[in-house]
Amino acid sequence: MKLKNSFIFIVVILFAFKLSAQKNITKINNAYDTLSIGRLAIYDLKQSIKGVGYSFTRPLHWKKKDFKTLGTVIIGAFALSTVDDESSAFFVRNEPHVPNSFQEVGTRFGSPQVYFIANASLYGFGLFTKNEKLRKTSVLIISSSFTSGIIQSLSKTAFGRARPENGYDSNEFRFWSNKAKFHSFPSGHTVLSVTMAHAIAKQFDNTWSKISVYSLGAIAPVSRLFAGAHWLTDVGIATVLSIVVVDSIDKFLFKTKAYDYTKKEKQISWNFTFSKKKIGFVGTF
Repeated sequence: MKLKNSFIFIVVILFAFKLSAQKNITKINNAYDTLSIGRLAIYDLKQSIKGVGYSFTRPLHWKKKDFKTLGTVIIGAFALSTVDDESSAFFVRNEPHVPNSFQEVGTRFGSPQVYFIANASLYGFGLFTKNEKLRKTSVLIISSSFTSGIIQSLSKTAFGRARPENGYDSNEFRFWSNKAKFHSFPSGHTVLSVTMAHAIAKQFDNTWSKISVYSLGAIAPVSRLFAGAHWLTDVGIATVLSIVVVDSIDKFLFKTKAYDYTKKEKQISWNFTFSKKKIGFVGTF
């Protein structure tokens, strides 16, 4: 148990040192360098709150293309749900062949406790070293996970979808149920894991660095499928939710110039696609 937590902690610290070593991350003449740690913390808290407020109010400003995107996601989710039972049976059947270490790392990486420790470590390092990029990354993670966390928590109760491990099929719902076995949709582990992975991956320009971060973030969602804790659509919609929220808040922080560092506004383009023979979420670097 301690070994797996230590592994995740080490990964986060290595990421922190990676960003710290990058050229021109912290500018000597940056006005924020003269602020005290306490004032920096208050500033970051304000940006987190603004980010959460922005993400929750965005639907009020949606345009036609945004509703088209929402419609595409909904239709794609229904299409994906047609293979929920078969895919779940496949994952559960092959779970004995999956290394225990993979399952344990996946379970812990997506848990709230480890998630909090990892992000607190990342933010603490950035705050005390006054590293603006690390602070901004943590603010993005915190505000995004808070937003997506509330949405997924409310959705779990509202939809009341049964988990595969309880012997129900994918179409079994108990709306507004307070029982954990009917809290399958969407996947909470996926929301936390993908939110952190996507927020961190956006800080790199190197494609292989991005792939490495996304691969680590994919462990939790995949492990939950093998454990029979979620259906494929639970993981798919949770992934879409996390990416949309992170991109929305990141765009807000960029436009308001809350943090000053060299960054491309759009580093990766995500598109949900499905057809008769293909369904997926495609990212273009």
